[in-house]
Amino acid sequence: MANPGHPAPATGAGWHAAAAAPVPAAPERGPMLAGGPGWRPVPRRRTPVLVLEVFGIALGLAGLVWVLSLVLAEGGASATAVAGGLAFIPLLVVLLVVRWVDRWEPEPRWVLLTALVWGVGVSTAVALIFNELITASVYVSTGDATVASVVSSVVGAPLVEESAKGLGVLLIFLLHRRSFDGPVDGIVYAGVVAAGFAFTENILYFVQYQETLPQVFLSRAIIGPFAHVTFTACIGIALGYASRAGRWSWLYLAPLGWFGAVILHAVWNASAALSLYGVLYWVFEIPLFAAGIVLVLWLRNDERATIGHRLTEYAQAGWFAPYEVTMLTSLAGRRAARRWADAGGPDAAAAMREFQSAASALAYARQRSLSGRDPRARQDEAELLERVARAREEFTSRVGRSH
Repeated sequence: MANPGHPAPATGAGWHAAAAAPVPAAPERGPMLAGGPGWRPVPRRRTPVLVLEVFGIALGLAGLVWVLSLVLAEGGASATAVAGGLAFIPLLVVLLVVRWVDRWEPEPRWVLLTALVWGVGVSTAVALIFNELITASVYVSTGDATVASVVSSVVGAPLVEESAKGLGVLLIFLLHRRSFDGPVDGIVYAGVVAAGFAFTENILYFVQYQETLPQVFLSRAIIGPFAHVTFTACIGIALGYASRAGRWSWLYLAPLGWFGAVILHAVWNASAALSLYGVLYWVFEIPLFAAGIVLVLWLRNDERATIGHRLTEYAQAGWFAPYEVTMLTSLAGRRAARRWADAGGPDAAAAMREFQSAASALAYARQRSLSGRDPRARQDEAELLERVARAREEFTSRVGRSH
């Protein structure tokens, strides 16, 4: 029989040239992944996770208020406002880049907000407290302020800050494991946490070094806005691979990622502390950043290929037409599809966005199902298939009426 909720292929200028291709027939029971006729979703109990998220956001905001109170006490309202405005510039740049990285399967906004607030408040407050303790301890032991400053910068700060930021990424991994589908997701979450941390840290630096603000802004916001992102991305990538491996693989992969983050952070800080910043920046940091760009592009392409492979399996079972898979595995095709749906009005456009989002999520639910690491993957697939069918019916019917 025909696939339930699967109307005739949509037509209309501007979507896809293959829009008239026939839709494969679905099997009698639908894809075996969907759970078969009579399947009913089991209600999900997410209250504990929601409570933890709210608590995490509240903790982050409390940390931000505490740090800003210290900044205000040192620099005053005017200097703090200027520092906040300047710090917002690199924050916006980093978040826009992270959004670009996250184009194929955007992460839940609520979780991204939690990550940002953790970086802005919790990580910064923890780092401020422990960095000061380390500096004071070394000074008491050595009596040398220079040694205390260097040890705190090269050893203490990397250990403390990457632990504080990494803990936020790890908590997201553990609490939202079903939204953590690979290295790209890890880079996104780590990038948002790190961007939040750098934002608050920049405010501190801009207020503390007001007399040399142009040079500090150039160093932190222009030359090195992605430094913290690069460090913490090591942890995100490690957890991303853990999401595709065994259930407990994060126990050894997370420490490996953390170690990489600490080493990179230590080298970055040492270059400044030892007056080798200019040399190491061109010899080490620039090649590292270029390698990071290549890695992100490769991982994004791998994410696109994963979506294509998994949706092709659904197409063979009759849930997608071939032209839909082609559209869904091309960013240009997705944009063209949204323009095509605009002809049906706001509801049709929203339905097309829902169709694309649900299809991407469906591909990764299938990926989790194949790995066997998520017992709820089959339930997710069934729910997402229903969302795909409803969205398709919505935009095709509305666009059809507009012609």
